[in-house]
Amino acid sequence: MNIQPNTVSNISDDQELAKALAGVNGFGDADTQPVAEVTPVEEPKSNQENINPMPSPLPLNPVPQINPVPQRDELEQIKMEAVNELRPLVDKLILPPEEKFDVYLLLIRCTDDRTLVAPAHETARMIEDETRRATA
Repeated sequence: MNIQPNTVSNISDDQELAKALAGVNGFGDADTQPVAEVTPVEEPKSNQENINPMPSPLPLNPVPQINPVPQRDELEQIKMEAVNELRPLVDKLILPPEEKFDVYLLLIRCTDDRTLVAPAHETARMIEDETRRATA
């Protein structure tokens, strides 16, 4: 198998190489013409008179709130009332043991009621998945 081209031409002289490159790039010694000088254009200076000042912001009139947000103490009171009303209904929930345990855990954390520990423990014992039961 022959990988060399059929015709080989050696360009050994730098001048011949320069002529070949000049022909490839489209530049030749005879084609060069002087370039006309370009004068820079000055940008117009801005006048302060032409700039429009930013309009001043309009004063805000406080609008009375239709539904004011209750204070933190009021929210805590509402939350505790809701928990106390719903706590007796937890035993009547029809949920999988995992979810029912989560409800008990939420109530225990919210109220610190120790009487909920025993039913939470009973519910945890009913969880079938050993990993989940161990976590409970």
